[in-house]
Amino acid sequence: MLFRAPLFLLAFVFALIAPAAHGQVKASLAAADQSIQPGRAFTVALRLDHESHWHSYWINPGTGYPTSLKWTLPEGWTASEIQWPTPAVTRDTNGMITGNGYDDVVYLPVTITPPANLKAGETITLSAEAKWLMCAEVCVPGKAAVSLSLPVQANEPAADPNHGKAIADTLTALPRAIPGLTARASRSGNVVTLRLIAAADIPLPKITKPWFFSTDETIQFDEPQTVRDAAAGEVLAIDLPVSPSLTTPHTQLTGVLRFENGSTTTGLAIDTPITEAPASGLSTLNSQPSTPASASLAGTLVLAFVGGLILNLMPCVFPVLGIKILGFVNQAGADRRKVTLHGLAFAGGVLLSFWTLAGVLAAFRAGGDQLGWGFQLQSPAFVFALAAVMLIFALSLSGVFEFGLRATAVGTGLQAKDGFTGSFFTGVLATVVATPCSAPFLAPALGAALALPIISSFAVFTAIALGLALPYLLLSIFPQAIKALPRPGAWMETFKQAMAFPLYATVGYMVWVLAGQLKSNDTALLSVLLGLTLIAAATWLYGRYATFGAKPARMRIGILGGIILLAAGTWLGWPRPAAPTDIVWQPWSAEAVAKAVAENKTIYVDFTARWCFTCQTNKKVVFSSGEVLKTFREKEVVTLRADWTDEDPKITAELARWNRSAVPFNLIYLPGKPEPVILPELLTPGIVLEAINQTN
Repeated sequence: MLFRAPLFLLAFVFALIAPAAHGQVKASLAAADQSIQPGRAFTVALRLDHESHWHSYWINPGTGYPTSLKWTLPEGWTASEIQWPTPAVTRDTNGMITGNGYDDVVYLPVTITPPANLKAGETITLSAEAKWLMCAEVCVPGKAAVSLSLPVQANEPAADPNHGKAIADTLTALPRAIPGLTARASRSGNVVTLRLIAAADIPLPKITKPWFFSTDETIQFDEPQTVRDAAAGEVLAIDLPVSPSLTTPHTQLTGVLRFENGSTTTGLAIDTPITEAPASGLSTLNSQPSTPASASLAGTLVLAFVGGLILNLMPCVFPVLGIKILGFVNQAGADRRKVTLHGLAFAGGVLLSFWTLAGVLAAFRAGGDQLGWGFQLQSPAFVFALAAVMLIFALSLSGVFEFGLRATAVGTGLQAKDGFTGSFFTGVLATVVATPCSAPFLAPALGAALALPIISSFAVFTAIALGLALPYLLLSIFPQAIKALPRPGAWMETFKQAMAFPLYATVGYMVWVLAGQLKSNDTALLSVLLGLTLIAAATWLYGRYATFGAKPARMRIGILGGIILLAAGTWLGWPRPAAPTDIVWQPWSAEAVAKAVAENKTIYVDFTARWCFTCQTNKKVVFSSGEVLKTFREKEVVTLRADWTDEDPKITAELARWNRSAVPFNLIYLPGKPEPVILPELLTPGIVLEAINQTN
């Protein structure tokens, strides 16, 4: 889905110039009943009233984050998690799917259980902090303090006249199992097929407009879900696309199947094992069934060619398109033979790249694996490398250094011998950035290519490549077409620099993809960002000192310094598997500390925040030490983390108790010692080991 990268940039710009969002979602607490009875559980709900076109999110939002409630209840009271109503597909004002959530008015029920010793006549106030994300064309975080006061009575409660019926209807419509209806799930490649099987003695419901919402991100939220012909006894068979970010196979399908039965919308709770199915010819892309039996190879080739042609219009190919346009402008008036050879070299790069991709897919298919279009982006190392290459190209276009002009066959180096190599590798780059895209007509052709015999599959990939390369090839073969382009001039520098920004947006998108692949490994993501920064510094140093005509000493500084920084940035940012560790961080609380002290445990408390660079450096330095990890394991150290990234009054109060108002702050509680050891702000493995090995 690389084609969305420039859209993120546009959305960001729009967010800066758009008027601030205020009150698009109004939050309040509502009760199902008018009173509370001692020891009897009752229902309250967070009521969210959305303005037109605005929505908030479900427990698995797809994008964004779900609504949350942080309760402040009297002692002895408990609150359940939110009971999530059946969600709907949320869309922005342009009709694009943005996630899973709610609009209009929604009630999010919570079960509250009071203690049994309440006295009739009391009035109890329930308070909570609600947080949500509200989106339309832009997204704005929302937060509100909500509260509700209810009297305590001994008699049977009456329903609340304002909200009682709405909450009761919400509870009745919560997703649940339907007696007599059994769910089965099987996986073939990157498609999970969900089937509903009805018992023989129940009437078959008429299911229309089905959509499955996965609670654990197994299923890609914004890809098509295709209804198949149901077999005998089946009420529904629907193909669900597996999320491309899923790194390990899930064996359980959990979520909600939303469908309409007449005029009623129903949410069916799904929790069923996923079994492996034999290869069924299903496409691993976009949940599109492959059609080699129903469509001729010639028709598939036409679809592939047209899809490849349209790829040139996709935003993911746009940066390379701009680079190549500059090349053609520079070719105006050049020898026709050279112009044609440049076009053929570019087409050769595209063809060879697509054949390589087809060969890799064929090899994996022969080994029994199923891969889809853009599979290489499932590798964090490849994503980092692509982000680094895009960053270097973008800096080149911004004028930081000039090496990229020859590498992409732009500028005076175009007429040089190695200009043909530049054209060839521009074709390779065009293929690399095009593969995550899906254009109209391309999905069914790709689905067929992944199910056809190897020779036919290669033919389909060749057709896609020819479609992608055709505009450049035509401009090269017919020089008169180049004359229609603007003549070289000062505008080219402005255009070149402007073309850097789509590349920067692509780098940002690549980092976002990496963040998802690295899961909750914040330190690894920080290393990626710092690594890309060093790579940017390497290109700057090269451009600053290794300029044309520079003195040899200055040239050596630029080249050697650039190589050293490039190597350091690559080493630092290269995604690596997380090192095995026995350390499991638990949330800090005064109660957790007291409990561990009572059990005579050694305790390490880390007061930290994501925005604290020193905190991240300390963790990187200390917990990359094998000796520290070994000591923590042998001493069974309890590790508690007080995360101050968001405002937390309890953490603030604890820091103040130690006369601190900032992080990092680290404490070690030792068995038998009344006071903890206070560590300095900057840590090393030696400092931590010395403190933790103190004895009485």
